[in-house]
Amino acid sequence: MKKIIEVSDEGLWELVNEIEKLVGMLDNTLSGRKPSIKDEYYLTDVELSSLLKISRRTLQEHRTDGTLPYYLVVGKVLYRESDIQKYLEENYINAVKDITDLI
Repeated sequence: MKKIIEVSDEGLWELVNEIEKLVGMLDNTLSGRKPSIKDEYYLTDVELSSLLKISRRTLQEHRTDGTLPYYLVVGKVLYRESDIQKYLEENYINAVKDITDLI
């Protein structure tokens, strides 16, 4: 036997909002992302070296020469994701589309 449940529009929207929050939390969990701090994500040197396909030593060289911003917290190196994105965008080299671009 099927039952019909009546819900007010307001109650329905509250339920929909709660479901959307849960889906967002599940997406973060499934994607392996760590919780953000003030809407910023931080990567360890192991995570960043794996992501960029470079060695941890190369990351250390970039830290030492001051080209890559980082945080040092109780001996652990952390990189803010937005800083890495900015660094990559600043070092982007556009492909040559036409020979006239070379002249």
